[in-house]
Amino acid sequence: MELLILLNLFFFAVLAATKPRLGILFIIMSLPSYLIRFELFSLPITLLEGMIGIAFLFWLIDSTPRIIKTLKHKFAKREKYPFRWEIIGILILSYFAVAISNFDLGAFGIWKAYFFEPIILFILIMNYFPQKKDWQKIVWALTLSALFISIISFFQQFTGAYIFNPYWSQEATRRVVSVFGYPNAIGLYLAPIIMLSIGLLMEKTKEAKNIYSFLKILALAIIISVSTLSIYFARSEGALIALLAAILLFFWLYSRWSKYLVGLAMVVGILFIFLNPAVYGYTKEKVLLQDKSGQIRQAQWKETALMLENDTNWLVGAGLNNYQQTVTPYHVEGIFIEDHSDPDWLRKTLFNDEFRQKTWQPLEVYLYPHNIILNFWTELGILGLIIFIWVFIKFFIRSITLLKKDDNLWRPLLCGLTAAMATIIIHGIVDVPYFKNDLSALFWIMLAVLSLVVVHQRKNTKKD
Repeated sequence: MELLILLNLFFFAVLAATKPRLGILFIIMSLPSYLIRFELFSLPITLLEGMIGIAFLFWLIDSTPRIIKTLKHKFAKREKYPFRWEIIGILILSYFAVAISNFDLGAFGIWKAYFFEPIILFILIMNYFPQKKDWQKIVWALTLSALFISIISFFQQFTGAYIFNPYWSQEATRRVVSVFGYPNAIGLYLAPIIMLSIGLLMEKTKEAKNIYSFLKILALAIIISVSTLSIYFARSEGALIALLAAILLFFWLYSRWSKYLVGLAMVVGILFIFLNPAVYGYTKEKVLLQDKSGQIRQAQWKETALMLENDTNWLVGAGLNNYQQTVTPYHVEGIFIEDHSDPDWLRKTLFNDEFRQKTWQPLEVYLYPHNIILNFWTELGILGLIIFIWVFIKFFIRSITLLKKDDNLWRPLLCGLTAAMATIIIHGIVDVPYFKNDLSALFWIMLAVLSLVVVHQRKNTKKD
């Protein structure tokens, strides 16, 4: 197995050396390859890390003469990365979080995989994809990745094969996992890509001139559809809700006429919810987190809040890879799942042993608190949380500002980027949309694509 991996890395090195742009696109298309793990000189490494490292090495070799020349001319004008100060701050604070974890190897591995390497990917994209239409290549690579994940999801849905959790594999309770270890990973990965693909679809619709263009449009429409169905087959409700909200946001931003359609759809949807008692009850239960998963999340957040209140945890967090250990003293073994539709629930729980056993839900100590605010806070401390909040705010400010200036050149992309980031935040209310190899890389890819648009707009402004 390791021989095959090394052969793969060898051929990738040849590709990265001769066709670096293709090599980076291959990395983007292969984000789930982090699941392929091996050891190199006794050090654990993933295939994704290996490819990013190789591509970065060849970029350094190619760029060193230019970097030295730039350093000699300190006052030479050069284009600056739009998120450069945030990148520096995040690298410093995330490395400090490794120190909080006593430089544990696991913490260092997380720093490398979730911060250092995704930022390297950001740098590579910024340097190798300067052309206006390069964003389409990047989104196409992500779209093909989504297709690969979806094909496996469909196979699992209709066969039940390779779903190693017995409960999820049963036909009545089936939840697909594709190449991942749990169903929600599908929604976390596919939802932002779907929104970027919708942006690409709208761009291709504008460019449609011949049969080849229409085939691209058809291919995109099919991939978007099967990716959405894959999220449905995974029963990832958080991702579906985030995706619906993001689609509405996309078309609200896209044009004046689509804004009217979104407004009409929202009115119809609200009326449908309030006029249908069953739908209203279901929606209320989900929004107020009254269902089983919602109550489990609330229990997690309560114990995390207790952890943050203690000592200096509110300031420095738990440190990378240290949340489970730090929250354990505040962890409760389980909760009684409340049935809000049963007014007699409390009495039954108190006085009926059989009923009490049915409502009892054991709780495990999760890797993260499953909330985007608490995730960053516990891992990076209050300063790390603040800087990531600022990155999100800056992302939306930049994209909305560009949309207002846009002459329709970037509109499909900017709407897709804005909506994709919205899926991360909305789904992040109840999940972990960053702390995973593929998700952190996807986040920084989106930041890189927006940064490329910012750079182009700066150049156009200087020309004017």
